[in-house]
Amino acid sequence: MNTKQIKAFGTEAADAALEPLAITRRAILPNDVEIDIEYCGVCHSDLHFARNDWGFSVYPVVPGHEIVGTVTQVGDKVTAYKVGDVVAVGCLVDSCRSCNNCKADLEQYCPEWVGTYGGHDKHLDMQTFGGYSESIVVDEHFVLRVPDNLDKAAIAPVLCAGITTWSPLRHWNVGKGTKVAVVGLGGLGHMAIKLADALGAEVTLLSRSPSKTKDAMDLGADHVVISTDESQMAEVQGVFDLIIDTVPYIHDINPYVGTLATNGTLVLVGYLGPLDPMLNSMPMIMGRKNVAGSLIGGIAETQELLDFCGEHGITSEIEMIRIQDINTAYERMLKSDVHYRFVIDMASLKP
Repeated sequence: MNTKQIKAFGTEAADAALEPLAITRRAILPNDVEIDIEYCGVCHSDLHFARNDWGFSVYPVVPGHEIVGTVTQVGDKVTAYKVGDVVAVGCLVDSCRSCNNCKADLEQYCPEWVGTYGGHDKHLDMQTFGGYSESIVVDEHFVLRVPDNLDKAAIAPVLCAGITTWSPLRHWNVGKGTKVAVVGLGGLGHMAIKLADALGAEVTLLSRSPSKTKDAMDLGADHVVISTDESQMAEVQGVFDLIIDTVPYIHDINPYVGTLATNGTLVLVGYLGPLDPMLNSMPMIMGRKNVAGSLIGGIAETQELLDFCGEHGITSEIEMIRIQDINTAYERMLKSDVHYRFVIDMASLKP
């Protein structure tokens, strides 16, 4: 198979900094789209994967799955896109296409789904490399159309932070009359507030930080409850139909379960791993309350989200950086020192 070498930024080991690398991309196949990457959002998952926090990273790692750019070439069987189109690529670049999940537009739950980075490229028989790079080649099925009215840089985090919160909002039928709480105001949390508000829900931020109050209200929250204040938490016991917990590290979710209404659901979208302290089943059983998890969304659902954002003028709140500043950005991200999502101007890679 024909290939080419392109510039990228990645790491060769869990304890090494990200630095310039050369990676291999395949030449386009009949159903492929080649994209010149203009912007790439920085996700907490990028940091976890680069540092092998989940224990299955294969090096070298080139992160990045919030990709926006322009089509530069298409295969001869591509029908949905043409050269010059502004497009996006999220967390998925392939799946088996034939399992029940794929047939139901739930490619994110396909047993053979292929991540934009750290997956297995069946064409090159090697791992996939992400958006911290000059360009990417993707099957057209996994390419998304970006509405013309949206800022190309600010829409990038919607490809992960946005769809991670949109999918549970849609699955649990959030709309007018729904009471939604969001735990944590970061990259995921700020998108959850914006989207839940646009869907017509009554939105509450549950936060340990009173300093987040103004931002939350500006983003569309109707209320802010300080989760360390026992009196405030007592006032919202049995209130919420859906809680989206965006916290990316281990934490106690038991206080939040009590704030669910009967039949309510707390859905974890930020943290992967065992709960500590252990989940207390008593309030769940006594109120038919649920604790669930949710991944990203499938391709159709992600396109639905982009179209919704176009209709409502929704983008992420971002801070633009150069690729050369990515290691500093990672350290700042660990300290929650970002308002609310870093986006890399990939032009900084190309000189």
